[in-house]
Amino acid sequence: MAIPDYQSLMLPILRNATERDVSIPEIADRIADEFGLTQDEKDSLLPSGKQRILHNRMHWAKFYMSKAGLLDSPRRGRFIASADGRKVLARNPSRIDLETLLNYPLFREFYKGNDSASPSSLSLSEDLKSPSVSMVTPEEQIEAAYLDILSALQADLLVRIQQNSSNFFEELIISLLVAMGYGGSHRHAAQQLGRSGDGGVDGVINEDPLGLDRVYVQAKRYASANAVSRPDVQAFVGSLVGFGATKGVFVTTSYFSSQACEYVRHLSQRVILIDGQRLTDLMIEHNVGVRIDRAVEIKRIDEDFFLGED
Repeated sequence: MAIPDYQSLMLPILRNATERDVSIPEIADRIADEFGLTQDEKDSLLPSGKQRILHNRMHWAKFYMSKAGLLDSPRRGRFIASADGRKVLARNPSRIDLETLLNYPLFREFYKGNDSASPSSLSLSEDLKSPSVSMVTPEEQIEAAYLDILSALQADLLVRIQQNSSNFFEELIISLLVAMGYGGSHRHAAQQLGRSGDGGVDGVINEDPLGLDRVYVQAKRYASANAVSRPDVQAFVGSLVGFGATKGVFVTTSYFSSQACEYVRHLSQRVILIDGQRLTDLMIEHNVGVRIDRAVEIKRIDEDFFLGED
């Protein structure tokens, strides 16, 4: 069964708060069992990975009922059904939702404020029925919007990389590896990465500033529809053997075939495959080719970074 939306959780939460004050963690498993959730569903996280979806929805259900006066909070993090909450339960409702809470002035005041220009009862009710309000919590709306922005940024990054030269792509890999802590300075990393150019390896970079270990790099700027095949990866691994290397990174702007991914799982060498999706993830994480727009605190394309065409 899917994780219930926060409105569907209101009645179970109120019922579990009648005997004594409780907290969300105390009753989460009990309510999850009421809905027949699996352990994976109980543990499922928001895209940010910072909170369980079930707990997030329970917190918002509790918050809204508190704003309507159906729950009291005797101390931080704990709540209990109020007199109004008990009256609601005494009517044996089949459901409590936002429309139910509209009957309480405290909730109406919270939701739209005391402005005399606030919508009528009917329009407010219709507003609360919209999918963006009724099904997902505010955090889920924010995270969904963030993921949309992130997806568009990743797609834009790949387009910009494809529009530039192979030399630009190599410089991009240098910048990324340095930003991730490899190769010491950018100058030293550039010398290391540009050194080889044959034998199936595009370059070698120090794994640490002292050069105690080395990582061999292969970079393929492919169109998004062209997969890197197992033979391509096998050729790279063969080159690693020839160099006596134990570590390699194969980077592409496209993707790796399933056979290629399976092949590297059983190697004695440590070979990491970075496809276009992972590449843009790392670029965004380490601020390579992107900048933070301080006006809205989100990352955007760094136009200057992509002007370095030879």
